[in-house]
Amino acid sequence: MLKSGIILAITTMLAMTSYHIHAQSLTPKEIVQKSQDKVNGKSNKGVMKMTVLRPSWSREVEMKVWSLGEDYYMIYITAPSRDKGQVFMKRHNDMWNWMPSINRMIKIPPSMMSQSWMGSDFTNNDLMRMNSYVNDYTHKITDEEDINGYSCYKIELNPKPDAPVVWGKVNIWISKEEYFQMQFEFFDEELELVNKEVCSNIKQFGDRKLPSKMKMTPMDKPGNQTIIEISDMEYDVNMPESFFSQQNMRQVR
Repeated sequence: MLKSGIILAITTMLAMTSYHIHAQSLTPKEIVQKSQDKVNGKSNKGVMKMTVLRPSWSREVEMKVWSLGEDYYMIYITAPSRDKGQVFMKRHNDMWNWMPSINRMIKIPPSMMSQSWMGSDFTNNDLMRMNSYVNDYTHKITDEEDINGYSCYKIELNPKPDAPVVWGKVNIWISKEEYFQMQFEFFDEELELVNKEVCSNIKQFGDRKLPSKMKMTPMDKPGNQTIIEISDMEYDVNMPESFFSQQNMRQVR
């Protein structure tokens, strides 16, 4: 019995050592890629709720989301009633907004990607995943820190020359063991800290675990916060590129 316990302990220690050697052999870019792959999958669809908190008021927005790789994304607003039916879609570098109340399709220009999305502390860029953290930035591990009980790599992302991105720098904390994206810091072109996002409430979604709660806090607006909570998410669903069309924006439910 003692011998079996010793063998089990040695086996576990060797497995952990092998894992950490593998993790340490990954480049910062590969770590970011693995974290993005975990969040996105090949495709996904889910249900989310966004709560916008202000010192004197709050509001909730419920939505369905669909995603295919990094180039296709769609959001359908299900509540509140005054916003229900609005659809936002990203195809490659283009973003569109269907507004059924006025029967109008609006193309959102690049100049508005840094603007607030539906009055929240997330930008159009944040919600449409226009930033490619893998391809449009250089990557450097600058520290190792604990975030919400998870040992994380702190990775500094600096935009490549002429990259079509909003932020002047991004810091991202990625857990060493399961590559959870646990925290972000977003800096403007003058490298002033603008927003901080903290992720928490790890939950099982299909074949993977992920943070289910994202809290965005602007640094220059005391009392302001926006929280996004994922209630359901399915991965690697069968979804053609044709799903992400202006025609489907008008009829998706």
